[in-house]
Amino acid sequence: MGDTSGAWIVCLAFRRALAFVYLIAFAAAVNQYIPLLGERGLLPVRLFAKRVSFWESPSLFLLFPRDRVFVAAGWAGVALSCVALLGIGDHRLWSSVLVWAALWVLYLSFVNAGQTFYAFGWESILLETGFFATFSGTSDMAPQVALIWIWRWILFRVMFGAGLIKLRADPCWRDLTCLDYHFETQPIPNPLSWYFHWLPGWAHKGGVLFNHLVELVVPFGYFAPQPAATIAGLLTILFQAILMLSGNLSWLNLITMVLAISTLDGRFLAHLIPLPAPLLHEPALGWRVTIWILAGAVVWLSIRPVRNLLSAGQLMNYRYNPFHLVGTYGAFGGVTRLRHEIVMEGTAGNIALPGTVWKEYEFKGKPGNTLRRPPQIAPYHLRLDWLMWFAAMRPHDVPVWFVRLVAKLSEGDRRILRLLKTNPFPETPPQHIRALLYEYRFTSPEEKRRTGQWWHRSLIGVYLPPGLL
Repeated sequence: MGDTSGAWIVCLAFRRALAFVYLIAFAAAVNQYIPLLGERGLLPVRLFAKRVSFWESPSLFLLFPRDRVFVAAGWAGVALSCVALLGIGDHRLWSSVLVWAALWVLYLSFVNAGQTFYAFGWESILLETGFFATFSGTSDMAPQVALIWIWRWILFRVMFGAGLIKLRADPCWRDLTCLDYHFETQPIPNPLSWYFHWLPGWAHKGGVLFNHLVELVVPFGYFAPQPAATIAGLLTILFQAILMLSGNLSWLNLITMVLAISTLDGRFLAHLIPLPAPLLHEPALGWRVTIWILAGAVVWLSIRPVRNLLSAGQLMNYRYNPFHLVGTYGAFGGVTRLRHEIVMEGTAGNIALPGTVWKEYEFKGKPGNTLRRPPQIAPYHLRLDWLMWFAAMRPHDVPVWFVRLVAKLSEGDRRILRLLKTNPFPETPPQHIRALLYEYRFTSPEEKRRTGQWWHRSLIGVYLPPGLL
């Protein structure tokens, strides 16, 4: 790995950045877990706990499926993330281990009880990265090279797995046309997505080629001597920054950038973060042995992920154990060509009358009002909005949580309404709710100049008719 004399600052930057990602994740849990998964949520954990054993899905919430426990765990996660972010307790091994272990246990509890609302690849990436951060030692402890290699190995699986799944899953990645669709059809576009969509064709094709370079070739540089590893890491960070500019992909890009810190030469990073080097000491023999045992376990657990990478039937974002350790990753293996959106509407009138007025519910992130500019959400994660995107892909398979969402809106449930941008019925809940399915496309530059609209939409049909509840 080359000169490791500056590795202390790599570990310091890594831990601080990872703590920031944890903070975002726990903040989302504090705001969203109760309405989505609480005792009266769309998919209550208490019902999930009756179907799944603790050992199938280890989570404190399966033992204590109560709202007050979810709230306490969420705020505890926020507090501990701040402790880690500020480096409080970093100078003592026991306190450092305790903070990082608690963060991992708490977030594992949220994820393993989160069902479909927490079934995203970046949850496992954060958990795997956070678990190994537990063994990162103290601020004045000489970093262990094996741990840095483990972080690089996670990064390799994230990037190379994404590259392979693209080539195998969708021909548009091979004929260089995927970016003709991606910016428009991605889960939640951001303010710049419209502009990326209307870049010239050569820029889209060049973007796909750059994607293949960074995901299929660059990852091997993570394990090269310096400065090659640093160059590979910086290319990865640049690539992820472009993705962050072009869309809202939760904290997937951010956690990948955090992992890329592990590839940087400490001497290079020291120029960016001019901190005085501490007086480092070697950890005790028992701690060094623990790290090497950990590395050996990673090698053993990597057998199935490596087989998966080499398999023609490669799985994307698959975990091999309930602790989310050493899994397989990947993103956007397939790109949808058309964007379908579910638009929910309510009425205070009688649906049998011809003059019934329907009012639309606006979500915080997903497209709705065609005049509204796509918002910037990432690295925050709007879980309900993401699930709405998935539901629109399968119009003939209405999920249980969606039916319960309609029921909650009919009741005027305040917790659910806080997840939305607007409530068109602030005084009295609607009498009826319906869901319509639309096809959305970005307006052309000429259409946007003429109408001011970011989107054009056309009705496909009814997703869920009124009066079914």
